Amino acid sequence: MLDQRKHANSPTFTIYGWTVCFWILIIAFQYGYHIPALNQIQAVLTCKEKPLNAVHYGLPTCISMSEFAFSVVTAIFTVGGLLGSLIANLVMDRWGRRGAVRTSTLLTSLGAGIMGMSGSFGLLCFGRLLVGIGSGVGLCVGPIFLAEIAPSNISGNVGVLTQLGIVLGIMITQAMGLRFATPTEWRLVLIFSSVLSAAQLLLSVFIVESPTWLGSQLRTDEKKWTEGRLWDAALQNDSSSTVERDFLLDQSEAQPEAQRNVAAITVPQLLTTQELRTPLAIICLAMASQQLSGINAVLYYSNAILSKSLPDFGPYVSLGITVVNVLMTFPPIILIERMGRRQLLMISTIGALTSLTAVGFGLNTGLVIIPSLAILVFVMSFAVGLGPIPFVMIPEVSPGYAVSALSSVALSLNWIVNFMVGLLFLPLRNQLSGGDSLKEGRVFYVFVGVLFMSTFALSRLYRR
Repeated sequence: MLDQRKHANSPTFTIYGWTVCFWILIIAFQYGYHIPALNQIQAVLTCKEKPLNAVHYGLPTCISMSEFAFSVVTAIFTVGGLLGSLIANLVMDRWGRRGAVRTSTLLTSLGAGIMGMSGSFGLLCFGRLLVGIGSGVGLCVGPIFLAEIAPSNISGNVGVLTQLGIVLGIMITQAMGLRFATPTEWRLVLIFSSVLSAAQLLLSVFIVESPTWLGSQLRTDEKKWTEGRLWDAALQNDSSSTVERDFLLDQSEAQPEAQRNVAAITVPQLLTTQELRTPLAIICLAMASQQLSGINAVLYYSNAILSKSLPDFGPYVSLGITVVNVLMTFPPIILIERMGRRQLLMISTIGALTSLTAVGFGLNTGLVIIPSLAILVFVMSFAVGLGPIPFVMIPEVSPGYAVSALSSVALSLNWIVNFMVGLLFLPLRNQLSGGDSLKEGRVFYVFVGVLFMSTFALSRLYRR
């Protein structure tokens, strides 16, 4: 009965509310943009295609480095992301959600700008580290900010937009990399990101703070004014005050009123608070499952697999997969409120387990067409649930006073598992295959087993 009343009286976004929503989503776009930002321009960036002494507008046309050095530059993004996640709750609680977004955009703009203007390995690393820190802060605050400004009846739909922003970023940087992978133009890929974040930072003066955070700071008048800008004014004056009670505080119907005014807790307090252990376990399992699916390893490995069956289209393989990833992010936007989080997550996991098994089988038998198709199915399955649902779950399973600390822990775990999977994938593949190319699929069976165990444990805890 309560749920029906909520949806009947639910406020809707104003045009300004949607504007704020898309302003926040630039963070997710930038995170996705920088994951593969250097991959397409690697050859020209590392001096494999031009003389070392070429100069363009006073800057070298490339930065000489070994494969290992390039790997360090790539991996330091993950290190920065972890650092950003660890400090994100402090930034959110002190300066609010808008202040945390500003911090993220400032770091991303500076970092991408330094990378775009760098002429040495050290500056390139420093710039990518700053971008990573900005992404770490941004990925923590983005889903929370979206959940706190979204009307409850579409909060899940809006939450999925985080994943859409990420995959759009990946697709755009792949396309730009193909276009600007020349000695005189590769810097534009990085300068574009810097300018975009600078514009986001400048536009922040027109963006309101989260009503939930304002309420926690007892800034009642400002909170009501903000609600009026974000949501349909016709429903703001509902005499029953159902909307005020159910939507304008923290949009969590299960959360007692007493918890809404509790001061935000720190990460150490989160880890030692008994009643928060279940939400913490749910979010940590969800984030771990996302990375333990092997999505990044599969995407890295896809070029080598698909190029065997499509040898003339190697440069376009990664771009094609990201397009599929973008397209398959739209179904959960529509289905998440109709089917529920848990059901979508289970469908996604079943698809991922089946397709990963097929990838392993195809590689082990030499039937190239099987892993080629299975990788596409895997990417589609991931995009339906394992990709977006964990971000939606963060603000939904946690009480308001713990959401920033829980987000910081969850995203830190996400970065750590991401780094470990990337670090161990190739050594584990080589160890399990014993140098036999027809046994390289065995590593995917490991992902199948680990993903099954993590999602099984998650399904026992998460019932929504």
